[in-house]
Amino acid sequence: MSIFSIPSPTYRCSISISISRQPLPCSFTAQVRRRGKGKVVMSMEAGIGVMGTKLGMMSYFESDGEVVPVTVVGFKEGNIVTQIKTEATDGYDAVQVGYRRVRDRKLTKPEIGHLQKVGAIPMRHLQEFRLQAVDGFDLNQRLLFDEIFKEGDLVDVSGTTIGKGFQGGIKRHNFKRGPMTHGSKSHRQLGSIGAGTTPGRVYKGKKMPGRMGGTKRKIRKLKIVKIDKDLNVVMIKGAVPGKPGNLLRITPAKIVGKNIPKN
Repeated sequence: MSIFSIPSPTYRCSISISISRQPLPCSFTAQVRRRGKGKVVMSMEAGIGVMGTKLGMMSYFESDGEVVPVTVVGFKEGNIVTQIKTEATDGYDAVQVGYRRVRDRKLTKPEIGHLQKVGAIPMRHLQEFRLQAVDGFDLNQRLLFDEIFKEGDLVDVSGTTIGKGFQGGIKRHNFKRGPMTHGSKSHRQLGSIGAGTTPGRVYKGKKMPGRMGGTKRKIRKLKIVKIDKDLNVVMIKGAVPGKPGNLLRITPAKIVGKNIPKN
């Protein structure tokens, strides 16, 4: 018999796979974990804060004659409580605050409906302040800066930095340039970005030319120098992110063990 006429054996097997379509427990989405770093949670504030508008910088003279560089922050209509989130309804305690009144046509219908639900005016910006407790807050409550802070308090100010566009390594990372004379062909170039065959790639995070600025930045523990109720402005010592007209978020400074628990 030829080897080509031998019938090939047939193998029969049955595999049954049962796929469970039961929903995952609710705690799955709440307890997102990083590898070896525990649960990822939102950053908690030391207290309720407000939003303001950067007006510019100036020199302020103290009573003893000392000159202090200050940033002037103004407040447009807003800083109104638009939503109160609790552990029972949302899984965490937070207060949502609206700022800067705008016309109705500047907002979408869902945004207008969200604000009309609590009887608030149309506002451009909505931000949350996660707190340890939300007792004492009411919907459509107006937050006043002079009632939350006083002169001498330390605050954390966050905002969007000035966008610089695509910049080179010298401006973006403070690199040094090469010689400008004696036949040098490397003036402002980046230079070597890694080895050859080993590792055969560029390491992640390598400082190189790229987009500079336009990112969120927080400046911590700035002192409130002056609160002017007549002009509705506040003077904060030092510089804050952004250019005049930018939105700022002002919160009480976090001091671990004092207004933030150590755990």
